[in-house]
Amino acid sequence: MYAAYFNNKFTNALVYYVFLLLLLLIAPFLFIWELITTLRSCFRPIENMSGKVVLITGASSGLGELMGYEYAKRGACLVIVAIKEPESQLEQVANKARELGSPDVLYVFADVSKVDECRMFVDETIGRFGRLDHLICNAGIGSIYSINTKITKFAPVMDINFWGSVYPTHFAIPHLMKTRGKIVVNASSAGVLHPPKGGFYNVSKSALISFYESLRFQVSPTITITIMTLGYTETNLITAKNLTNGVGIRLQKDFRTMLPTMGGGAMCNSHCQWSMQRCNIHVVKYDGSKLT
Repeated sequence: MYAAYFNNKFTNALVYYVFLLLLLLIAPFLFIWELITTLRSCFRPIENMSGKVVLITGASSGLGELMGYEYAKRGACLVIVAIKEPESQLEQVANKARELGSPDVLYVFADVSKVDECRMFVDETIGRFGRLDHLICNAGIGSIYSINTKITKFAPVMDINFWGSVYPTHFAIPHLMKTRGKIVVNASSAGVLHPPKGGFYNVSKSALISFYESLRFQVSPTITITIMTLGYTETNLITAKNLTNGVGIRLQKDFRTMLPTMGGGAMCNSHCQWSMQRCNIHVVKYDGSKLT
């Protein structure tokens, strides 16, 4: 019965031009609304972080370390989390954060891919400080996908990159509700652009974006969510030694020698600075030297 309508040239043309007209009419209003929203976020007063409590996963190096230092400069109490490894610098990061102005720093060794350990460090945060204001879900690993690699080897990518953010978020939400807190999740531009050979890394970051975009509808406006979609940034994560972390194919050269990467300073002045303004903080500038 309806086939004649779909095969009719006049009907098809009418539908096409009606939708095109609606798009042209609505687009200016959408643009103005987005512009107003962006300007409001840029001029929002900077939050006073003195005495507030911030939990950061993946804080022993890279962006997690840098964000910890910036929060410390603003007088926030910190809970920094990283997996226990022989070369871990988590204790040194805690000491430097105290030197930069944090009144109290708790460092916890935990595996974010394990739900019980995520519950543990959120409980320890509340037990130590009695509150939680910001949750920074930063922990993650890289991987290069190959069809010649055993598929089960990529399971840790989803476990750490996706569940490693979702688990602590789940346990932190009741406490963030009480403080009208904030969640910042490091999702990566790979979740939007899907670069070649990204494979499960791309999937894990796309899943993060989808989850937290959906979560907004349940927790907004009580909890603010910022999703960071940064490009390749010059930290030790993209070195040949650390990029795959035992997952996926091995690289012979550092990633920065094969593809354009952003220096930490440039990144903080563009992507990260704009994104973090929406959580009312700015990330410390980084000169691109190796983090230890």
